[in-house]
Amino acid sequence: MALAKLAWHGRERLVLLRVRDGALVAHVLKWDDEVRDPSELAPKEAKVTDSEIDEALQLVDSMTTDDISGYRDEYRKALEAVIEAKAEGRQTPKPSTEAKEPGGKVVDLMASLRESVRKAQAARRGEGAGDAEVHEMPTAKEKTAAKTARKAPAKKTAKKITAAKKPTRRQRGA
Repeated sequence: MALAKLAWHGRERLVLLRVRDGALVAHVLKWDDEVRDPSELAPKEAKVTDSEIDEALQLVDSMTTDDISGYRDEYRKALEAVIEAKAEGRQTPKPSTEAKEPGGKVVDLMASLRESVRKAQAARRGEGAGDAEVHEMPTAKEKTAAKTARKAPAKKTAKKITAAKKPTRRQRGA
């Protein structure tokens, strides 16, 4: 074994060199100021009640299973099939395009919109009042009138501020 210095990542490092199975191996060592006290890394003390511990144990027990027969390494199976096909000179199998089960409820947006419009029209006619809230939309003329009725904010005029000039040396009598 040998101890050496090595420039690595812009810093000088201390390394231990040794031969292992016919190869030269370098173990990067830490300088004394780089070694941290393990107590700095310890987690802070937490106050946990007995009931919280019992609940955590129940949660872990409920999520634990001894039967792992339902779990399969699908990636490994597919990779082995590709390797086997290539070794035999066959066409590699295509990726599976199995459709997964739908994750959520499919909503027909047009049907929902039609139902909403039907409720609004019924509410306007007085049928089923309270089913839908109807707001009258302003016409284009009303929108234009509202825009022109707004007053433009008053323009503020900036006053010109002149700074007092510094007296020259002559004026100061210097």
